[in-house]
Amino acid sequence: MRLTFFLQQPGGKMSVPVHHRRTTIKNVEIFYREAGSFDAPVVLLPHGYPCSSFEFRDYMRCLGDGWRLLAPDFPGAGYSATPEAFAYDFDGFASFLGDFVDALGVERFALYLHDFGSQIGLRLAISDPTRIAALIVQNGDIYEDVLGPNYAALHDVWKMDRDDGIAELRRSISRDHFRDEFLNDVRPDLASRIPPDLWELHWGLMSERRQEIAARLIYDLKDNLAWFPRYQAYLRAHRPPTLILWGPQDGYMPEDAARAYLRDLPDAELHLLDAGHWLLETSLDEAVGLTRDFLERVHPPA
Repeated sequence: MRLTFFLQQPGGKMSVPVHHRRTTIKNVEIFYREAGSFDAPVVLLPHGYPCSSFEFRDYMRCLGDGWRLLAPDFPGAGYSATPEAFAYDFDGFASFLGDFVDALGVERFALYLHDFGSQIGLRLAISDPTRIAALIVQNGDIYEDVLGPNYAALHDVWKMDRDDGIAELRRSISRDHFRDEFLNDVRPDLASRIPPDLWELHWGLMSERRQEIAARLIYDLKDNLAWFPRYQAYLRAHRPPTLILWGPQDGYMPEDAARAYLRDLPDAELHLLDAGHWLLETSLDEAVGLTRDFLERVHPPA
């Protein structure tokens, strides 16, 4: 007797498989996750820190019935390689993301913006606005005046010269730091729903080299603040259809950071969920339902 099991997603739809693939982009071995048909409209999912494409694993299987979802691990993160010659800064990651979609033959896509993936994704969008069909924004900060209290410690580090600041950040990067980043400021009942796999998996992938890369990238967030007006100008100029999914229990990006997007995108759809920075872990069903409704209107399946 053979038994077959199927996973059912919200709304009675059947979940689709997520495929785990590898490719080479400019001599760098890249791991990525893919769900959906090759000819379906694309949703590109760049991840945040200290995570990887793992953050989208369940979201992808719930939406792959109508869209092709692509989530790469950046060089130096997840299961991708950590080459010595790669430019581990926001421009370098944005360039990689463009090379990735080109290599997979993707011309136009909806773009998911989360954590530092929002900075990387928006640089890609600025480089060629015609490729962006829509934006989905989830706890991605681009408004300096509404940054949360957790940024205070970073501002102290940014006052140091570069070498001292990076050394201070390097000392702070640890398993406990990863745990705190994933739990952030959510209520205890929500914190218990965030799987420890997030910090155990990702800390286990952190070599000495990767810890150094992370420290340098966090220090360079200081210079990235100068890009915030450019991100905002892109939004005002192009007004892409935008869905904002936000977990306000976030010490870095509270509710005001979500509402700030409406300054430049007054027609954006804003939803504040009972969640924190990693809302796909605690509010997946709601996020999937809102995304499906949005994409069916602005980036529909063929």
